[in-house]
Formats: sequence, structure tokens, C-alpha cells
Amino acid sequence: MSLVLLLTACLLTCLGQIAQKLAVEQWRPGFPGIARAMTNAWLWLALLCLGLGLLVWLLVLQRLEVSIAYPMLSLNFVLITLTGRYLFNEKVDARHWLGIALILAGVLLLGRQA
Repeated sequence: MSLVLLLTACLLTCLGQIAQKLAVEQWRPGFPGIARAMTNAWLWLALLCLGLGLLVWLLVLQRLEVSIAYPMLSLNFVLITLTGRYLFNEKVDARHWLGIALILAGVLLLGRQA
């Protein structure tokens, strides 16, 4: 159950970050002002996902040691890199992919302790 909660917290946080990116993409060439920004559905989705992610994270911290749980959030780097590459067509070089592989190796090592 702890692993499911941890993955849920990661996914909600990543969805929140993606929604933020989609919100600011609509604000080009500049910030539209608070009143107009507050009408952006992507911004509200970001707030919802990040808020739910926080609540799930609190449940994770009840069940796992913070020294195990927090490093597992580095999965967010992997998920966001994949999203950036395949959803936003961002370039990811070989060094970045190597970093992602090392993060995954670290998560696997720590995951055995959870």
C-alpha cells in the first residue's frame, strides 16, 4: 500500500507540473495578469493535482521513513523528462538520459528497502 501511495503522490505532482506548463504556454508572450490567469483551467488543474499530491504525500510519510520516501520522489525527474520529450518535443541529450538511468537505478535500490 505504501508503494501505491508513493507512486500516486509522484503522479499527482507530475500532473500538476504538466498542467502548470500548459497554463503558461497559453500566457505567451507574457503574464496576462492575476484576474485573467485565474480563469485558466490548466492552472486550476495544477492546483488541484498539487494539493491532492500533498495530501497523499502526508499519508506516505505516515507509513515510510522520510529517508526512504523522499528520494523516491526523484521518479518525478524521470516522468517529467519523458513528458518533456514526448509531449512538448523537448530535446533530451545522451547525458540527460544517463542521468535518468542513474536515477532509476537509485530508486530501484531504495525501493528494495521500502
